[in-house]
Amino acid sequence: MPLFGPRVALDGTGEAGAPGAGGIALLRAVLLAALCVPVGELFVTWLARWVPGAPGVAPRGWAAGAAGAGFVASLGLASVVATGNLVPDSPADLDVGGLYETRDGRLALLEVNAFAAAGLLALSRRPAAQVLPLAAIVVAEALRAHPTAEDGPLVGTGLTVVHLTCAALWAGGLLHVLRTLGTRAWRSSGAGAALLGLYARVAAVLLAAITATGVWSTLRRMPPGTVLDQLTETAYGRALLAKVLLVAAVAALALWARLRLRLRRTTGDPLDACAPARAEVVVLGAVVAVSALLTALPVPIRW
Repeated sequence: MPLFGPRVALDGTGEAGAPGAGGIALLRAVLLAALCVPVGELFVTWLARWVPGAPGVAPRGWAAGAAGAGFVASLGLASVVATGNLVPDSPADLDVGGLYETRDGRLALLEVNAFAAAGLLALSRRPAAQVLPLAAIVVAEALRAHPTAEDGPLVGTGLTVVHLTCAALWAGGLLHVLRTLGTRAWRSSGAGAALLGLYARVAAVLLAAITATGVWSTLRRMPPGTVLDQLTETAYGRALLAKVLLVAAVAALALWARLRLRLRRTTGDPLDACAPARAEVVVLGAVVAVSALLTALPVPIRW
């Protein structure tokens, strides 16, 4: 499903996908990944301050490049909104001025400007200031996912803010931890294992928050009595089921990495947990892709 997108999810459901759903899912995947990278860098930089004897070196940041990719993706999504949620055939189809007149248009413009600001701040002397535009992107995505016509939109927005924030910290944080451990200074000292262990403890809390908000959000969109049917009979449900299975695989890999980390003294390699952690990053990338796919599929039916 992450590879083939809406076409596979919609097959046999009788539902119709929105025009350009595959392209929109791809753009949203880039946007979410671009959000995870700088959030993870800021998170791990903060964690490293709590590691005794931490080396004063860090891998070269990817935040500026990620912000550039997010800017392009958000600009593409804004162009879709500017044509009435249709894929534009030419620049003449775009109604840029109309973006200011609609809620979705203003949110799309907010994301474009926030990624531009995050990229500039990543190159400045105060990269920690990126937290402000990155927070704006999270809130914009949460508001976009829960229009005012929805039942209890503020509750849904709050759940999505927590869910998306924790997911970005988890995925982006693990990526940057592994990049940090790849440097010679961290790899040759006990601080590397300490950083990975500290991240693992925080990640357990993040997983609990992601699970709780994910289950709550699902029950708000799918009444309990219809969940099992919709997980196989609707495109949204199928994508959600794929996401649940992938998250379960990530949790298993995280547990494996944690066990290997505890056994590092007997294995003789303090960073022996990196192998399952690298696999975890790959599966988390698939989770990001499926999460983006969910935003491009029809909202589940409330039976």
